[in-house]
Amino acid sequence: MRSGIEAHDGHRGPRPAVVVGGGISGLLSAWELARSGHAVTLLEATATLGGCVAPVHAPLPDGTELVLDAGAESFAVRTPAVRELVEELGLSGAVVTPNPVGSWMYLPDPAGGGGEVAGRAVRSPRVGILGIPGDLDAPEVAEALGTEALARARQDLTQPVGRWEQALHDGGPVTVGAVVRDRMGDGVLQVLVAPVVAGVHSADPDTLDLRTVAPGLLEALVTEGSLARAVASRRAAAPPGALVASLRGGMNTLTAALVEALRAAGATVRTGVLATGLDRAADGWTVSTRTQDGTEATLSAGRVVVATDGPAAWDLLAPVAGGALAAADRPAEGAGVALVTLVADAAGLDAAPRGTGLLVSPQVPADVVGAKAMTHVTAKWDWVRTAPHRHVLRLSYGRVTDAPGASTPGYGTGDRELLARAVTDATTLTGVDLAGTVVHSFVVRWRSALPAATTAHRAAVRSVRDWLEGQAGLDAVGAWLAGTGLAAVVGDVRRRIGGDET
Repeated sequence: MRSGIEAHDGHRGPRPAVVVGGGISGLLSAWELARSGHAVTLLEATATLGGCVAPVHAPLPDGTELVLDAGAESFAVRTPAVRELVEELGLSGAVVTPNPVGSWMYLPDPAGGGGEVAGRAVRSPRVGILGIPGDLDAPEVAEALGTEALARARQDLTQPVGRWEQALHDGGPVTVGAVVRDRMGDGVLQVLVAPVVAGVHSADPDTLDLRTVAPGLLEALVTEGSLARAVASRRAAAPPGALVASLRGGMNTLTAALVEALRAAGATVRTGVLATGLDRAADGWTVSTRTQDGTEATLSAGRVVVATDGPAAWDLLAPVAGGALAAADRPAEGAGVALVTLVADAAGLDAAPRGTGLLVSPQVPADVVGAKAMTHVTAKWDWVRTAPHRHVLRLSYGRVTDAPGASTPGYGTGDRELLARAVTDATTLTGVDLAGTVVHSFVVRWRSALPAATTAHRAAVRSVRDWLEGQAGLDAVGAWLAGTGLAAVVGDVRRRIGGDET
């Protein structure tokens, strides 16, 4: 924990603090600072608070309205960080767990003959981490892999772990792809792991840092002598029940509760205000700002927390870093993702034919299915069911690995094309004809929603944080530093900002 500077300054009262960014990391940082006695001003460049934990209002033809999540729709329960925050905000009674029916995967299925590739839907392994199976005897694992790939995966149970014991000792970079390929083979990597990594982290397993996305798994591999046994032991050590939870009304209710708590603590929340610069001052820092109408101003603060996405944070921090933050290490903007939500009146979906949704293998051609994932929202969360036969589906498009100008649908695809594609993809994935059933739809786009959890990114994060440790009163938080997911972001903010002393 970093206390930075004292929250009070003698007889002048609470020391001012500025938080740049009104996403969940910024809101929580501001609340922690306000509770520790700072006079907090939060600046958000857009008109909306919450970032990817904001609400979207979906008006329906019958005059009712659904309020859905713009981004994150659940939180991981492997750590207590989010659950503790939920309890502090008085939302414990709103915690809900997903329908236990389970999820599916959509895998390539060679059609034979002319080399064409279709797709097939199979159930996801019940015991797994990042798609890595923890039970190689499970029937769904055999169905997904086939005889040859399953036989190769079983070599993990007897193969020596010396290579990874040495890697653990050395502390060097270790990717998900390297570990899975070595222990279980390309079959498990491509069939089971790649769809999860692409759907959850929008990344390539061969660039994804194992320590970042699955803390403790490498250590468990060495201890258990098998990757499968390591996954099983980590899953057994997790809290019983579902791996994720949410809030009735959506995760956006967490944002609303934080904003209410922040204002009740006396903080000032300003939207439509862009932070344009950061400078050192004799008693702390100054933050230059510009409103949407062009009005410029400067705020002085003893404590500044930058809680924006990676590129925006870098642009504020680098000019005061004296060369410690090199331009070449600036986080990449990212290819972006687009989320398409369909509200459909379709009785064929009542039986949840694909459980709570599917992850799509990157090996499935885009002309077969262009989405990387689909969540059957009403099958996953009971509270979303508002009318008979009414269903909410959310499809995700775009991966970090997409090349600029790629023809696959994603962030840069127009709304009309995405919406039409989503209906076609959802029909393919569910096996239910959805033509003519959609009563409302919308698209949400995120440019910097997912940090690239690569080994190089991990090293860059370490260098940024090493520099920040020497900057009294200055810090940075957010997914680009903490990793993907609310649990990672909330836990990180609590460790760094929650330790401020009054």
